[in-house]
Amino acid sequence: MLTVPARTWLRTDERGLPVAAEPVAGTPYDLRTPQAVGARRLDTPFADLDRDTDGRAVVRLAHPSGSFGTDVWLGEGADYVQLYTGDTLPPGERCRAVAVEPMTCPPDAFRSGTALVSLAPGERHTVRWGITPWGE
Repeated sequence: MLTVPARTWLRTDERGLPVAAEPVAGTPYDLRTPQAVGARRLDTPFADLDRDTDGRAVVRLAHPSGSFGTDVWLGEGADYVQLYTGDTLPPGERCRAVAVEPMTCPPDAFRSGTALVSLAPGERHTVRWGITPWGE
C-alpha cells in the first residue's frame, strides 16, 4: 500500500520531462490515502506536499495488513518527490519495487529553472530526508 501526501503531480512528455502541473484529485495519481501498488506504473514527480507538525512529508509503503512498512520522510529543502516502479523498463529489466526519490526541484530544473537552487562559492543549502522502517 502506497501513500504519497502530494496535492499535485507533474505530467511528463515521452522523454519524462514535466509539461504541466496538475491536481491529483480525481486522478490515478491521488495517493493521499493508501492505495495498492499492484499493476500501477509510476515514473512520476509529485509536488505541493502536505507536511506534519514537524514539517515532514511522509511517503509510506506498507504491507496490506498495515502492520509493517517503510516511511521515507522529506524535510527541509525536499519539496518534490519522484516515484518510480521500474515498469517502464524493457522486458527482462523490470522489477517489482518502488523507488522514492526526495528532490529539491522537479525534473529538468537545470533547463526550466523551476525551484532550482543556485549556490555561489562558499554558500550552503540544506536538504533533510530519511528512511524509517516501522512495525513487526
